[in-house]
Amino acid sequence: MPAPRVLAIVLAGGEGKRLMPLTAHRAKPAVPFGGIYRLVDFALSNVINSHYLHVIVLTQYKSHSLDRHVSKTWRMSALLGNYVAAVPAQQRVGKHWYLGSADAIYQCLNIIDDERPDIVVVVGADHVYRMDFSQMVDAHIESGAELTVAGIRQPIDMADQFGVIETVPGDPTRIAAFREKPSDPTPVPGSPLEILASMGNYVANADALVEAVTVDAEDVNSRHDMGGDIVPWFVERGTAGVYDFIRNDVPGSTDRDRDYWRDVGTIDSYFDANHDLISVEPVFNLYNDAWPLFTGYTGLPPAKFVHAGAGRLGHAADSIVSPGVVVSGATVSGSVLSPGIRLHSWAQVTDSVLMDGVQVERYAQIHRAILDKNVIVPERARIGLDPEHDRARGFTVTDSGITVVPKGTVITD
Repeated sequence: MPAPRVLAIVLAGGEGKRLMPLTAHRAKPAVPFGGIYRLVDFALSNVINSHYLHVIVLTQYKSHSLDRHVSKTWRMSALLGNYVAAVPAQQRVGKHWYLGSADAIYQCLNIIDDERPDIVVVVGADHVYRMDFSQMVDAHIESGAELTVAGIRQPIDMADQFGVIETVPGDPTRIAAFREKPSDPTPVPGSPLEILASMGNYVANADALVEAVTVDAEDVNSRHDMGGDIVPWFVERGTAGVYDFIRNDVPGSTDRDRDYWRDVGTIDSYFDANHDLISVEPVFNLYNDAWPLFTGYTGLPPAKFVHAGAGRLGHAADSIVSPGVVVSGATVSGSVLSPGIRLHSWAQVTDSVLMDGVQVERYAQIHRAILDKNVIVPERARIGLDPEHDRARGFTVTDSGITVVPKGTVITD
């Protein structure tokens, strides 16, 4: 039997309101992460490593930096007919933008018609994880389902944060019900403290998906959402399956990071996910060469650490330091430094995430903060140490005490 023809669709139109101000000037999938990556790189790396090389990225909200990143970074072999193509909202079916994830697919049915795939893999663009989608596709075909939803085990007390999958008694591969943020969830059979949460990843027979989104487009009461509307449509037909992420065996993964998945939908979860990268044995391992994470940084000089005199030692510990960073007599610990940062003498950066081009002058102190691109911190300034002062300066401070400085801010006090 020949291998199925697969088209991958990456849903990358998310606005990401809960990540403000990081999404004030960019779509959520374009938010920088882990020093050199953008969030969309994780979905695309998973698709490409799964050997699915016909990929469209559906964009919409403030998409310029996302479109530019995809076009500059994700270049495939045109000679072999492979591609990663950013597809903006085109108003092909009416004078409106995408009304939801299902409507985004509906408005791009011309691409499915042109490509004529057997299987469509649909993935979100704003989660951090590794996944071999070919294993999910194989399980989908074997099950005979028309749509398969990827599910990840989560603590049962977090059920009100997810779309929860309930399986058919006696058949853990079939979906009996899909419930949005239930207060009385049904646990995973044999695991009473866990639920199966939707990862926002789907595998579908192409003809069945086309039918589903077409029917959905005509329903004036629909939210036109893959999870909220399309999955229940397949459940009602008795043709919806579930793929438990715990079954996915990614080459090079360890017991520590094998089933890692993070929805970085809030400032706190974004901050925590960055810090998952930097321990000696990281919760999420960037250094798995058997399943590489691709991105676009090239042509930058190596990171440099200068000054080793008494009382002024340029160094970083328990941190990620990207290319192009210069740590000049400054101290860095527990932090993620993106390309092109300059840290000057006697500055201190602790437990923070600094994005591209940040400049930190002498004696400045930064603690538990996220500094977006090209922020300039003047001499002796303090960020993240006085929440009330940070709020007075117009910065966002989360309930857990993380300070966020918007892109391009020149701090004056």
